Amino acid sequence: MNKIASFFKNHISEIGYQTLVTVFAFLFFAYSQEAYEIESSQSYLLSHELAFFLNYLFGAMVINYLLVPKFLNTNKYIWFIITFILIIGFIILIDEYFLEKIYFPDTRGTYFPGVLFSLLETSPIIILMSSFKVFWDFRKKQNEVKRLELHVKESELQFLKLQINPHFLFNNLNNLYSYSLENSPKTSTIILELSSVLRYILYDCKENFVPLIKELDHLKNFTELNKLQIEERGIISYNENIESSKFEIAPLILVVFIENAFKHSMSNQSGNITISIDVNVSSSGFLNFSCKNNHVPFPKKSDLQSGIGLENVKKRLELLYQNRYDLTLDEKENTYEVNLSIQLKSLHNA
Repeated sequence: MNKIASFFKNHISEIGYQTLVTVFAFLFFAYSQEAYEIESSQSYLLSHELAFFLNYLFGAMVINYLLVPKFLNTNKYIWFIITFILIIGFIILIDEYFLEKIYFPDTRGTYFPGVLFSLLETSPIIILMSSFKVFWDFRKKQNEVKRLELHVKESELQFLKLQINPHFLFNNLNNLYSYSLENSPKTSTIILELSSVLRYILYDCKENFVPLIKELDHLKNFTELNKLQIEERGIISYNENIESSKFEIAPLILVVFIENAFKHSMSNQSGNITISIDVNVSSSGFLNFSCKNNHVPFPKKSDLQSGIGLENVKKRLELLYQNRYDLTLDEKENTYEVNLSIQLKSLHNA
């Protein structure tokens, strides 16, 4: 009983759909029969339209739910053709040598009209019902593909996030270790700033989108954390112009560009470091992010764009925003500039 109940629960939509299709097909068949209806010489419990229709319905059900999944969907085309011909032949035999003789013994039941005529009489209803079943299976397969694509996207996003977090933690722990070796009084401040940043990553970034205000707070904390390392060796500016914060954004995207700016500016130069960060959000939720830094040219041009973080953020932008963002990376001899524009979505509870 549990298996039967489970079957009906899992296939209730298809059962309802097929019921509607069967009713429609029967009405179509009954209406078409009126054009050349021949009165039966005997009275039976079943009308001749219903009796003939049930025969065609049986053939359509066998083809749709037995032959197609067993042979056609498993690429056994020869077996499908053979069994299909046998089923059609069986339906014609029932039609011509049983039902015709019962309902029309003095007219149509006295002769066999030929294979071609029988096919033309038998095929329309079977083809009609099979077409509806093909359409149902096609839509079902489409929905399954969409669900699979969504699952793959969600899995990839989670994987990318897991890559970003260790990447960020690795870089900052190295810096913290260096300060601890020097017994710097800033070590405790760095630990507090780092704990704030990690708290955001671990507890607030579990969803694909977070409130914009939280992400901006994270950017400011992250920037302050890295400014402690530069001290008097350069100028760091962080500017915001937020007309409305009632929007949400994918977490840990903007911070990757800031992290790269600090990393590459500090790696090959000991002074005159310049990093400029600007975040602008319009009242309609259009975000413009700019991050510009100077750097000493690397031996290889691709070195500046290498690393886990930057590659992952490109993938996440494509997965989450698709055609709703524009990213440009402009590398010149001594400067590197990132410009990112995103049309943000409003908060659900805004």
